[in-house]
Amino acid sequence: MIRIFFFLFGFGLMTIGLTYIILYLNLLNIEYNFLEYVNFIYRRPEIYLSLLGFIIINLTIFIKGDKRNGIYI
Repeated sequence: MIRIFFFLFGFGLMTIGLTYIILYLNLLNIEYNFLEYVNFIYRRPEIYLSLLGFIIINLTIFIKGDKRNGIYI
C-alpha cells in the first residue's frame, strides 16, 4: 500500500512539473529562442519537481519490496 502511495505521489509531482514546462512553451511565441527557453526552464523549480517525481516513480517500480508488500497471484 505504501508503494502505491509513493507511486501516485511521484506521478503527481511529475505531472505538475511537466504541465508547467508545457505552459512555458508560450515563451517561444514572444521572441524567445529555444536556447533561452531551455535556460529559463532549467532555472525554474518546476523542472526539479518533475525530476523528483520521475525518480520516485522509478524507485517504487524497480526496488524490490519484501514479502508482505508483494502481490502474489
